[in-house]
Amino acid sequence: MSSKSAVSASPSSDVINLVWIGAIVYGIGFFLQNAYAIRLQAIQEFGPVIHEFDPYFNWRATQYLYDNGAKKFFSWFDHMVWYPLGRPVGTTIYPGMQFTAVFLKRYIFGDNMSLNDVCCYIPAWFGVIATFLVGCIAYEASLPENSGGTIFGVVLDGLMGRYASNDSMRGESRTRIFGLSSPALECAMFSMGFMAVVPAHLMRSVGGGYDNESVAVTAMTLTFFLWMRSLRNQDKYSYMFGALAGVAYFNMVAAWGGYIFVLNLIGVHAAFLVILGRFNTKVYLAYTLFYVVGTSLAIQVPVVGWSPLKSLEQLPACAVFLGYQVLHYCEIQRKQKKMSRKEAWKFRVQVFVVVFAAVGFFVVMFTPKSYFGPISSRVRGLFVPHTKTGNPLVDSVAEHQAASNQAYWQYLHILCFLAPMGLFIVLFRFGDSAGFLFVYAVTAYFFSHKMVRLVLLLAPIASSLGGIAVGRIVSWSVSVLLGENGDEDEKTVKKTKSSSKKSDGKTKSDGKKKKEKKATSSSGNSFSGISAIRDGFLEAGNSTEGRIVKSIAAVVMLVSLYMQASTFKTYSWKISASLSNPSIILKGQTREGNIIKVDDYREAYWWLRDNTPEDARIMAWWDYGYQITGIANRTTIADGNTWNHEHIALLGKALTGSVDEGYQIARHLADYVLIWGGGGGDDLAKSPHLARIANSVYRDHCPGDVTCRAFGFVDRKGTPSAMMEKSFLYALHGHQLKPGVVADPEKFQPVYRSKYGKVRIYKILGVSQKSKKWVKDNRECDAGGWFCPGKYPPGLKEILEKKTDFAQLEDFNRGGSDKKYQEEYFENLNNPELAKKRGERQRKLEGLDDKVDEKKKDIKAKTLSDEEKIEIYSTWEDTDDTTLMWSIVNKNSVDDLERWLEADPGAAWLRSADGRGPMWWAFESKNQDIVTILMKMGVPHTDKDKNGDSPVDLLKE
Repeated sequence: MSSKSAVSASPSSDVINLVWIGAIVYGIGFFLQNAYAIRLQAIQEFGPVIHEFDPYFNWRATQYLYDNGAKKFFSWFDHMVWYPLGRPVGTTIYPGMQFTAVFLKRYIFGDNMSLNDVCCYIPAWFGVIATFLVGCIAYEASLPENSGGTIFGVVLDGLMGRYASNDSMRGESRTRIFGLSSPALECAMFSMGFMAVVPAHLMRSVGGGYDNESVAVTAMTLTFFLWMRSLRNQDKYSYMFGALAGVAYFNMVAAWGGYIFVLNLIGVHAAFLVILGRFNTKVYLAYTLFYVVGTSLAIQVPVVGWSPLKSLEQLPACAVFLGYQVLHYCEIQRKQKKMSRKEAWKFRVQVFVVVFAAVGFFVVMFTPKSYFGPISSRVRGLFVPHTKTGNPLVDSVAEHQAASNQAYWQYLHILCFLAPMGLFIVLFRFGDSAGFLFVYAVTAYFFSHKMVRLVLLLAPIASSLGGIAVGRIVSWSVSVLLGENGDEDEKTVKKTKSSSKKSDGKTKSDGKKKKEKKATSSSGNSFSGISAIRDGFLEAGNSTEGRIVKSIAAVVMLVSLYMQASTFKTYSWKISASLSNPSIILKGQTREGNIIKVDDYREAYWWLRDNTPEDARIMAWWDYGYQITGIANRTTIADGNTWNHEHIALLGKALTGSVDEGYQIARHLADYVLIWGGGGGDDLAKSPHLARIANSVYRDHCPGDVTCRAFGFVDRKGTPSAMMEKSFLYALHGHQLKPGVVADPEKFQPVYRSKYGKVRIYKILGVSQKSKKWVKDNRECDAGGWFCPGKYPPGLKEILEKKTDFAQLEDFNRGGSDKKYQEEYFENLNNPELAKKRGERQRKLEGLDDKVDEKKKDIKAKTLSDEEKIEIYSTWEDTDDTTLMWSIVNKNSVDDLERWLEADPGAAWLRSADGRGPMWWAFESKNQDIVTILMKMGVPHTDKDKNGDSPVDLLKE
């Protein structure tokens, strides 16, 4: 059958085609509805509540934009954050999501929906749109005009100097109805099905997760689709979509800093097409339009500015753009002067040498020394051989760590197998657009392997490739069962034989025909031997026995895919349920089976809002800054923007320094101190990171130990090191909860403790009102009158004089260097034993060892009241403690467990977010000794987890 011909228009085929289009429409509707429903679990269970930390800043910025308009938004200098410095918000954020939310509120929903609700629903709405766009990507890559070659044939063409013609790159398909192609539409539908529920996308698109990625992934997939569409084969004007891709890219730039990935990925693909010999006028126009339109719009975003032409992270795409201009000029000259292949290559080399020499000369002579910006530590961390960046602030964030095999399975599940299958199919159904999926897959896997957060980038490509694999399998299976495949195979064999005879019959030809033949692509016939083998299989498959075998295989594959799809859907809904628990509200279950919601954090912020002066300043670790300003509407010292490393180090020094030192800092900066307690990932658990960050700027904080091993716990019983025990944070965290720990009543007044002990608030006594007034009266405003950064009060001068501004490895614009610190930092990370010895040496200098021994002698068996057990047992959350407990139980480390329970019997009652705890894990691992220990402590073995399974049920499995 010809690639352009349709299935014969018999009544039966018309019915089949109508049923086919009906099934496709139903499938797409079903998957899109699932995409929406699975993202609404959080809203249905907890209501329209903003999740996590960063979304609260996004919400506050959206509210400000809605109340004050765009002009004031872009000149908004917020003095309620990063006290006393402040922050220019409108010019330092990616405002695309905020503008989107305000537009929807003003012009779509009006008074029918509050701004808060719009923000909560945006992730779900845009998740559905992204799901549809992923289907469009798979459709474009699977169209016959875009998937008629093979990667090997195209490479061979490039090596031999033959350019594949558009006709040779057209594959075979069935045009069912309305001009729609099969299996392209099946591939699109199943790609939507995967994207609808894949956890890698759900983790940033559940309702309430009002974060930049929830909108940015949609903008990214739209950009990718339009770029692929601009390369569609046999469409004379498809390059115009390159301009639309530039507009979509602008939307991406406005929404998320990950736009750099999108820009460079398209640039790499454009360069890849040149390497494959696929450069032509259409490709040139498509990329040129994309880059010119996209960059012209991108520089209008204040936070981006001229960085596309200055940042080393974005200049590769610019280099490809310049290279395209040179190549296009060379092609024009080649055609005009009718150059031979050798002459053309010689001319290209000469032109490139001259152009790049001129560019290099211009850069050296006329570009200021600080013109080019350094590569950021986060980006640099993607390319270094180790998993750390050298910046303890960046390294402290869990999502910046490398991805493990378990993480891939957790976020992609069955796509870990189906996506490679789809990639294999793409390589043998290759074209300009399909080639983009190959580049995308390799690049996204590389970056996600370096940083687990970037698994998000794999969601669209894994779903597209998985959908292509399943779509082609289902299309083939259905055609076999309908008896269509045999006719197609016969026509394919006849077509191949006919082409072979015509080729053999041309023994004589004139010079013109020889010249044409030389220029003809070998993409379609480079592997004629393989084609012959394929035809042999097709002929065998058309026999009676062959048709029976194919029908059985088709049924088996369809049943298998259905079973796997059901498993994947069930798994994804379970993962979605866990992702839908907002960290600001915890869900627990009492021993009686009653579900409770621990709302300590919001209640603490509401207390601040209702019981403190409006100008009150709250000291807390930077994680909570966004929530405090967003909910309590109070001034904070730092937040998740982390734009000023030195300022965060000062905060870390206050919290992890001695009580007296921390108090002297706090009284000049804050009125209240907010502490997260209650175990798990609270402030005390994070405090070693805080100490390392402080030491990166204040080198006297942990002298002789850049990774601050002297600050932390000295054993699994929770015995603090001398430095930790003397710290400001330890005193406030353990006030009247740990034996002998009491906050100095002359410095601190406890004013609030949340219901379940998750948050404690202290009023700072003896606050320096002089410093507070000085900060307010000494802001330095520029000529515009709105940019008014604050300054540190004179009371902190002595402490600030000790700081060493942190120098990142890649910041070559700095005059100084921090080589010695960086070398020791990485030495400690790469050799933890050495770092441990350094920490031990430091503790000995402090006379700690004897103190620790005395403490161990004095430890008495701690007992828990029933109320305390219920409080711990009813709190379901994933923490460092639950992870450690799972590891101990899974490894059957009885001694480690006994030592832990001796120091903290409450650990036996821990439960993770899925409702499981050590008793479940002990039964699951069949560790009888641990089961016995837990039963002796009274831990029940018949309670249910989130899925309704008891520990005994796991033993039965």
